[in-house]
Amino acid sequence: MSKLDIHKFKNGMVLLGERIDHVQSVSFHFLIPAGAALLPDGCCGAGEVISDWIFRGAGSRDNRQLMETLDELGIHRHTSVSAEHLSLSASMESGNLADVLDVFADIILRPMMDPKQFELSRELAVHELQGLDDDPRGKVMVHLKEQFYPDPYGRSSLGELSDLQSLTAEKTTEIIKRFFVPSQIIFSISGKYDFDTVCRQMEQLFDSDSHFDSPAITPECRGKSYVHYPTKGAQVHIGLMTAVPPIGTGCYYEFMAAVSVLSGSMSSRLFTEVREKRGLCYAVGARYRSMKDYAGISCYAGTTPDKAQETLDVIMDQFNRLKNGISDDEMQRAKVGLKTSLIMQCESTASRASGIAGDYFLLGRVRGADEIRDKIANLKPADVEKILQEHPFEKYTVVTIGSKAINI
Repeated sequence: MSKLDIHKFKNGMVLLGERIDHVQSVSFHFLIPAGAALLPDGCCGAGEVISDWIFRGAGSRDNRQLMETLDELGIHRHTSVSAEHLSLSASMESGNLADVLDVFADIILRPMMDPKQFELSRELAVHELQGLDDDPRGKVMVHLKEQFYPDPYGRSSLGELSDLQSLTAEKTTEIIKRFFVPSQIIFSISGKYDFDTVCRQMEQLFDSDSHFDSPAITPECRGKSYVHYPTKGAQVHIGLMTAVPPIGTGCYYEFMAAVSVLSGSMSSRLFTEVREKRGLCYAVGARYRSMKDYAGISCYAGTTPDKAQETLDVIMDQFNRLKNGISDDEMQRAKVGLKTSLIMQCESTASRASGIAGDYFLLGRVRGADEIRDKIANLKPADVEKILQEHPFEKYTVVTIGSKAINI
């Protein structure tokens, strides 16, 4: 059983770690409270611009020098923007950890914020947003989140075109200075490292008395229960989502098992009933999504206009049938799938670092692999049935893109 390392600095910054002795690599993850829901009105998409701009020169290194340094250190890095956070992560050979942390401290606390480089970062964000037109599956899920979650939690991290076009380097600089302060940052690390050494270095790098309180958010009403975006073409893309309790309410594993029964394998109900038996669609799948205060099970299906209505009807029917019970065989397959995902995540230092930070933010603590494994092993069909009856799927948010609307 691995031991969780945890340290909290005087300024509020939290460090979390889980050492894995048999690997030679290490990964870390920064959670910065600069998600799409927290940014000022009129700045939708600024997070995507920032996640690129801060890597275009930091500290004493200009854009080219920074890129060369990151390459020389052999870093595999990733950035992402969710409703609640802007995340920076990196994986590397463990011997390079100290040098990489020095570089990332510059990126987070001392980005150059060159106005000329800003224009390039903004242009990339605009291109990525416009690229959704060539990805209707991604686009329907973006619009689904916008309608399902109460504003501002449903705002797309990719942004709005008008906001991106009006965004300035000065305004974005203000956002970085306001949100990129150590007091609210969660830092997690997994792999081969010495936690005391990491703590000493991080305290030197991020020792700051600057404090930041996340802006108070008053969620507005959810969007419409059904929205159709008409387009030409031979396909209809369907996005569906229904609310469930968030991860911190104690029924996470039951809902994960339910989703696995719906969509976890080629024996799952959606694949069997929607695709195999009726031939209604070429793709169908569901997943559980959770923020701190909101969660839902989402589903995507791609089909043709003449089959779209039946596709949605069958999907909703399969969702509603879950509360009537699941079989022992379905539960066993769900357990195998969930355990496999757990093992793969625990063997990846990058996935584990991300999971540690996410757990701490969502739950206020970090679940160990043994705890998760035991929770999965002890699941029974009756447990899932009980939770689904207590929290039935009663309301759905549906978004479609295609030549033909659907009746809800």
